[in-house]
Amino acid sequence: MSVSTPTRESLVQTIKETIEKKNVELLHVQFVDIEGTLKHVTVTAEQIDQVIDGKVMFDGSSITGFTPINQSDLYLDPDLTTFAVLPWTEQEGYSEARFLCSVKKPDGSDFDGDPRNVLKKTVKRAKDQGYSISVGPELEFFLFKTDENGQPTLDTQDKGGYFEPSPKDLGEKVRLEIYKALKMMNFTIEASHHEVAIGQHEINFKYADALGSADAATTYKWVVKTVAQQFGYHATFMPKPLAGENGSGMHVNISLFDEEKQENAFYDESNELGLSEKAYQFIAGLMDNVKDFVAVTNPLVNSYKRLVPGYEAPCYIAWSASNRSALIRIPATRGAVLV
Repeated sequence: MSVSTPTRESLVQTIKETIEKKNVELLHVQFVDIEGTLKHVTVTAEQIDQVIDGKVMFDGSSITGFTPINQSDLYLDPDLTTFAVLPWTEQEGYSEARFLCSVKKPDGSDFDGDPRNVLKKTVKRAKDQGYSISVGPELEFFLFKTDENGQPTLDTQDKGGYFEPSPKDLGEKVRLEIYKALKMMNFTIEASHHEVAIGQHEINFKYADALGSADAATTYKWVVKTVAQQFGYHATFMPKPLAGENGSGMHVNISLFDEEKQENAFYDESNELGLSEKAYQFIAGLMDNVKDFVAVTNPLVNSYKRLVPGYEAPCYIAWSASNRSALIRIPATRGAVLV
């Protein structure tokens, strides 16, 4: 059964109605740089038409890795489906909202240095070959106490461990408020729990298409940090903030759907592990290119402090049906085949 996609006209109408109903006064027009760091410019709601029409301009030469100073004019093209009112800004008669954007050049073409544009092109390549990609990221984070100046300390917010409830898990209230904020921003939350390390947490949201999941991961990190700050905590997604403790990773569950055959392209019931030839090819491709793509997935010196044995980190270029120290794992999942 096909799902109807809202037209641009209906999205614009809904956005404008929401702005009026929620008394939205400020719009945060957001994008990410080549390091995946969220950036934004804030405009008044009276400029909604300029925002929707992609007329918000910025200086690309001031964004690391974007453009030289003589080619600095870039424009923000909003994805109207990402419009959301920010729950923590809502007061009586006032609120703020945001859009996530792709970056355009003055002639209207895609700017190649925009990570969102790169992903859109990759998704289109898969679609042209008859495939769609579903991605479910799982992002772990730490909560640290802050000092009298609001700066982070090395004192974790609690000393709880994996799946422990309160009173050892002192992060339940923070996670609850993060959950509420994410739900109000159209996330479907599946689980929330304390992770293995002290002060470490995870909130899982439902998988989506590759672009939707990338947008969700960007939004999730922003919401987590913002809500944590309201509780007087510093949230960090740093891979290994504490020696002797498990680090934080972003596990990425991936599945491939064959649009022509209308089936999971990774599944083969005749195989011992339920994997198709396409799935094995996918795994081989990841393993063959891992030394290149770690520049993106593990870009920091601190990243490699996490990738050591004994802390459930993927420290071996291998694949496994169950071993969490392998780069690629085939999870024991009911109803689907994921990598």
